[in-house]
Amino acid sequence: MQSRKKLTKGSFPSLLCTLMVLLAACGDGNAQNKQILIVPLGNRVDVKTLDPAKASDLDSIGAIQMVFTGLVSFDDNLKVQNQLAASNSVASDGVTWTFKLKSNLKFSDGQPLTSKDVVYSIDRALQPATKSGTALTYLNLIKGADELQVGKRSTLIGTSLLTPNDQTIIIIISRPCVYFLKALAYPASYVIEKSMIDKYGDQFADHLKEGIGGSGPWKISKYAHGQAIEFVPNLNYYGVHPRLKKVVMVFYQNSDTIWRAYQAGQVHSSVVSSSQINNAKKLPSQQFHQVRQLAVLYYAMNFLVRPFNNLKIRQAFALAINKDELASTIYENSVVPTNHIVPDSMPDYNNKNLTGPLGIRSTKGDRVLAKKLFDEGLAEEHMTLASLPSITFSTSAISNTARNEVAAVQQMWESTLGVKITIETIEVNTFWDQVSNTKGNAHGLQIWRDDWFADYPDPQDWLTLLFSSNAPQNAMNYGTNQTPQNSEEQANQALLVQADTVANTIERVQKYNRAEQELINDVARVPIYQETNTYVQKPCVAGTVDNALGLIPPDDWARISISPDLSCADVSWYSAK
Repeated sequence: MQSRKKLTKGSFPSLLCTLMVLLAACGDGNAQNKQILIVPLGNRVDVKTLDPAKASDLDSIGAIQMVFTGLVSFDDNLKVQNQLAASNSVASDGVTWTFKLKSNLKFSDGQPLTSKDVVYSIDRALQPATKSGTALTYLNLIKGADELQVGKRSTLIGTSLLTPNDQTIIIIISRPCVYFLKALAYPASYVIEKSMIDKYGDQFADHLKEGIGGSGPWKISKYAHGQAIEFVPNLNYYGVHPRLKKVVMVFYQNSDTIWRAYQAGQVHSSVVSSSQINNAKKLPSQQFHQVRQLAVLYYAMNFLVRPFNNLKIRQAFALAINKDELASTIYENSVVPTNHIVPDSMPDYNNKNLTGPLGIRSTKGDRVLAKKLFDEGLAEEHMTLASLPSITFSTSAISNTARNEVAAVQQMWESTLGVKITIETIEVNTFWDQVSNTKGNAHGLQIWRDDWFADYPDPQDWLTLLFSSNAPQNAMNYGTNQTPQNSEEQANQALLVQADTVANTIERVQKYNRAEQELINDVARVPIYQETNTYVQKPCVAGTVDNALGLIPPDDWARISISPDLSCADVSWYSAK
């Protein structure tokens, strides 16, 4: 993703939450005939992109996954399933993957979709001219992908992307890898219609309303920037068609407004802030839902910026935070305090023995040790509180709950360490750009609040993908700095790369466990809490399935509908817009 899939707690609903906001009807209130769904996106004036090659945030990915599909995707149990592909297999060499397409595939405009379209889309995503911030992250296993990105190759088609016939794709990867199919499920590999790119280039999003370009269950019928995107069923979709007649993604500048709209009976689902949890739990007919997600909110520090180049100072900032207090007083226990980078409930992975920095097991921190480390770190840097550079804590959080969290942590740092912290709130898309620009930048952000939502259910997505030396997400500059610990950091990066290639699950997990503990000790990241999808939903919603990735597989749309016999909402307000 940029390479990030964003789910900022209290900022906007998770994908699953938003995609379950079903409205009864537009205008006449006839739910049986209309079957209209409204997706409210909070703290948004638009999605960042509709280009699968550039998808980096959860809201953009949610829209993209409705219109475009790839060879494989995840099912409700977070297992890889074939999508455009009818089958997939890997040769005995471990690097040659063969995919057979389903028969009679078509784009949304009725044009045939063949193997050539698949390899074109993957190659396009990796082309430097596309300027994707995500493709190399998720498709870097394809042989020659790195060379293509730096101009040493002009294309991968014909070398590692092969099309023996219109129904067959062969992808050659650089090394055997157990998570290749999981990475291939990311939108960077989704298929896009070449004629659309040839005609409209990077501006194709404004022309999707012509019914062109995609292969997913939906196509775009209207795109009003700053207002909404409307989707209607793609009648050329290869699977069972959606039961809903329309989906409308509506942008709300403030996520708190969505809760009020839910109370007023204007929408069928809403994210629930911590201040409203008790009220939400009292709603009848099981409207309250809470599902633990593969998502962790964290704070990060730039190793290139003083004073965070000092290990003890980073450890001090980490241990000065009482995560239990944040979870209970700010979030009403709707989040789970954690010291883990890889979230709990990650399939096939559980680092039970992991501790915080310096062996501290509690998520309450250690104020006494934090102060001691801070003083020692200042002495090592030949600084005092008076000479300490000004410190700015950057965040995109603008919900009331997130503001309260940030203010509470600011107070913890000031009362424990004696430092003065300036809070800087940045518009979300600008914030992500600034985080990306902090990689290799001694003048980038100093310390910031962010989160990571799993792209695919594998620990590699949380470790090597984020902390390797060439990872675009390594804005902390872990292993690429001049600190005394840099050589040890690089050794840990090498351990992560080793773990990626191990086929034996037990051995692989052991290596990841060691590496994760070192990352925590080095304060490469300060995990704060594991997120939950906490939302309310009207009883009329039918056919949705909760999962820890917050996704809706393409074929699931065939069973999502609105029950006309259960309590819903009057959405005549939408038809009048």
